[in-house]
Amino acid sequence: MRTTILFISTILIALSMVSCQNQGHNQLDRDVSKEKTAFQTSGQWKPVTDVRADVAIVYGAGDRPARDGRPAMTFEERVQTWRDRGYTTHFMTGIAWGNYQDYFTGEWDGKWHLDEGQKTVKGDTIWHGRMVPYIVPSLNFIEYIKQKHVKKVIDAGIDAIHMEEPEFWMRAGYSDAFKREWEEYYGFPWRPQHESPENTYLSNKLKYHLYYRALDEVFTFAKEYGKSKGMNVRCYVPTHSLVNYSSWQIVSPEASLASLPAMDGYIAQVWTGTSREPTYFDGLKKERVFENAFLEYGSMESMTRPTGRKMFFLTDPIEDWPRDWVDYKKNYQATFSAQLLYPMIADYEVMPWPDRIYEGLYKTCDTCTTKERIPRFYSTQMQVMINTLNDMPRSENKVSGSHGIGVLMSNSLMFQRFPTHDGYDDPQFSNFYGQTLPLLKRGIPVSTVHIENVGYPDTWKDLKVLVMSYANMKPMKAEYHQFIADWVKNGGVLVYCGKDIDPYQTVMEWWNSDGNSYKAPSQHLFELMKLGTDTPGTGEYACGKGKVYVIREEPKEFVLNANYDSNYFETIKKAFETTPNGGQLETKNSLYLERGPYMIAAVMDESISNDPMTLKGVFIDLFDPALPVLTEKSVIPGEQAFLYNVEFIKGKSKPAVLCGASRIYDEVSKRGFYSFVAKSPLETNNVSRVLLPKKPSEVVVKNPAGEVITNAEHAWDDTSGTCLLKFENDPDGILVEIKW
Repeated sequence: MRTTILFISTILIALSMVSCQNQGHNQLDRDVSKEKTAFQTSGQWKPVTDVRADVAIVYGAGDRPARDGRPAMTFEERVQTWRDRGYTTHFMTGIAWGNYQDYFTGEWDGKWHLDEGQKTVKGDTIWHGRMVPYIVPSLNFIEYIKQKHVKKVIDAGIDAIHMEEPEFWMRAGYSDAFKREWEEYYGFPWRPQHESPENTYLSNKLKYHLYYRALDEVFTFAKEYGKSKGMNVRCYVPTHSLVNYSSWQIVSPEASLASLPAMDGYIAQVWTGTSREPTYFDGLKKERVFENAFLEYGSMESMTRPTGRKMFFLTDPIEDWPRDWVDYKKNYQATFSAQLLYPMIADYEVMPWPDRIYEGLYKTCDTCTTKERIPRFYSTQMQVMINTLNDMPRSENKVSGSHGIGVLMSNSLMFQRFPTHDGYDDPQFSNFYGQTLPLLKRGIPVSTVHIENVGYPDTWKDLKVLVMSYANMKPMKAEYHQFIADWVKNGGVLVYCGKDIDPYQTVMEWWNSDGNSYKAPSQHLFELMKLGTDTPGTGEYACGKGKVYVIREEPKEFVLNANYDSNYFETIKKAFETTPNGGQLETKNSLYLERGPYMIAAVMDESISNDPMTLKGVFIDLFDPALPVLTEKSVIPGEQAFLYNVEFIKGKSKPAVLCGASRIYDEVSKRGFYSFVAKSPLETNNVSRVLLPKKPSEVVVKNPAGEVITNAEHAWDDTSGTCLLKFENDPDGILVEIKW
């Protein structure tokens, strides 16, 4: 790894920990810029799960009883095991579910609260686990989270709190707890959501509000309580993307949280499990993991960019659903590549649950019956990839292709997915994918724009064409339209797709109440753009310095039907290339980006050609656990590449670990000599490429006891000027000494 990590002695680490613990945890001046990489874990430190990221996010505030040979351990003791190893510690727990049995069974306040679980129309509770229902977050439950969990972890010296997955299932909304919240919020009796589109819309709008309120209350309390103890507590929401929640029929506050005063940022929970959700394109329903991940990460990045909140991107080397190691590896590479194609994001949760990754048993292939722990080749590759994230720079570079096309999104995408009404269906969220996949599959790095952010000037930066539809969402505020209309009048180009025929067009909302009588919300927007009070038909319209293109078809048709997206694409092409815009809309079957020395490439199938992308130079293949040096790399459709460009290095006289399956500490470099300490989990193999001024004359590798490891291997590559090292990892550190 090329990053140089300054040597800090064990004594100083220990002193800093004691200082933190004995001085009221005064962390107002913590350097949070060093919290670049993280992972979440419910367990204590173990040598086989010592991931070597910056932050260990400790999950759950409960004390652990002795079980399966594991000693009893308090929450504070569990946290301390990570601090003792030099980690900064954060805290995470679920806001919609968790091991809160003491709340549900009355231990906390003497009252039974299982009636606060989310329930379906049949009266069935939606469970996350045994005695763990998905929760209707009442004010009483919020108070429990504050007093029993948040207060405890702040007292333990933790100054960063993650409230995970604020999730309300769309099929829920029938419990007594929800009915009480309905009457309090709306002022009239509860209505069953399945009986009308308006009831569905009102039900989901309330679900959205309840978790917005919950997070606002909890985070405000955390900030205030932290300040009372001299701490600057930061508050984050680990959450699936708006794309995924809409697809999976879950309601969550999403983009609106970015404007909460007590909200500091998000973790974008995007991984194989979310991205493999099948989508339609060209009439075919199947998994499109890379493309879906690209759109998911994009929706998270655009959600926070105008508000300046911090964003961690997560990916997972496996997933929740049991599959096989071959499947995990392929899809990990796809999601990992997708996250790197957003060069403005450089903070990462490198994995969740290292215990299940390193110690879990999974099939060795799809048709195999045997299960094994993670193969050594895959753990090596994974650790190489994770260590690049410790080094991954932000970059001003852009992904290859034509930029400036965005697709409008709204939190209300989650309001009309379930149940269906009046025979109108949106299979697999196709009204969204109908606007995005025809562009992405042609190599256009389409972005997403959140309607909740249109009031921020940065939302409009570099945007040339805005694509929108109200077929699957509705504007929750009239003021959004004025920002869109002003942008068009000042030279923007709007492409509106849709017939405005879905049953939610007529729900009781601002566009048809309080003096407004529009049959569809789009009529209000068209009126502001001086296109008349009647709904304009398919065509091209002038609007100030800008233009409006109307396509009177539902966007879902562009992907549900084979060979049916050409008219949509040609309209986008015209909108991009003609006045007030200009330039050529580039189409291709790939995306490519350089971030410092790192090269990321993805070639898509179902595109304009089946040609591979061929890259030439001198680079190291980071998806290959052998770290081979290549002078040419061919990437075929459906695959991705991740390379380290050796030619990027200017002046190769300074030795450095360019890449490897361990994190590098305590580097010493002097004339004819270079040494470093490599740390990574036990029971894994290290492979590293070390840049040297010349071929080494001696390489000595020592274990933590100072003994020479005789079976360590090294080999010189003259083309790249690198030495390949191989040895067994150890979290206590392997010392490497090189002479030339």
